[in-house]
Amino acid sequence: MSASDALRLVLLSTLWGMSFIFMRVAAPEFGPTTLILLRMGIGALVLAPLLLGAGRLRMLWEHKGPLAVLGLTSQALPFCLLALATTQLEAGFTSLINATTPLFTALLGMALFATPIQKQQYLGLAIAFSGVYVLSSDRLDFQLGGDGWFILASLGATFCYGFASNFSRQRLNHLPAPVLAAGSSLMSSLLLLIPGLWMWPTTSVSLEAWGSAIALAALSTSLAFLIFFRLLASAGATATTSVTFLVPVSALLWGNMLLDEVIDARILTGMGITLLGTAIATRLIRLPTRQKVA
Repeated sequence: MSASDALRLVLLSTLWGMSFIFMRVAAPEFGPTTLILLRMGIGALVLAPLLLGAGRLRMLWEHKGPLAVLGLTSQALPFCLLALATTQLEAGFTSLINATTPLFTALLGMALFATPIQKQQYLGLAIAFSGVYVLSSDRLDFQLGGDGWFILASLGATFCYGFASNFSRQRLNHLPAPVLAAGSSLMSSLLLLIPGLWMWPTTSVSLEAWGSAIALAALSTSLAFLIFFRLLASAGATATTSVTFLVPVSALLWGNMLLDEVIDARILTGMGITLLGTAIATRLIRLPTRQKVA
């Protein structure tokens, strides 16, 4: 990875880590659905120029159905679930649950898309889910006011990401990155338009919440998408995958500095176990195999 790509990786992890801070601040006032409508609506406007020229509008129209599925499962639904989670859970904690996305990508790839899983990946999956248990075992309270349903909402978001990743690779892999980014953003904003406006807050929203919503859309969505696809093109998928491990670190640090969120031994232990398992499951860490003796 070149120095410029490494810088992009750090910047991307910072922007996506900050997205959990922005949601934590803005979601309680806007509500999850309206906040994500603003996020994707502004994001779609910023990314719309990418659809001009090179027959990209024609590509968008010809693939509007699959792009709508991608917009729903990679943005509209998971973003709403994460925004809902941040109304109750700390930003850093939510980002750690979100780090299990590669696990659901592997599981759903095997179950629905005929993607094989190697033996070491099963071990990585088991380790990573045990890390999630360490993080959340004392918070799985499903009574009114408990954290259980919000933790399930975070896991639901990662499930959506896992499906979207496999679906995009199978159905939309031939489309250029600008069409994927701008097209899915446009579709997700259209899907959220009616419910987002219906749930628009009836009380005034603070300037802090408005600032967080705009930053979420402009920085953690539009700019982050552009950096992500640029990094994917120049550094490759494997290197880009490493952002999975940097985002929760970024979110934890920003949450501690800006929102006074506590980083304790349980969180650090759970994070270490989860990220280790994820690294093994995604084969960023390759375990030695026994050589057969002829």
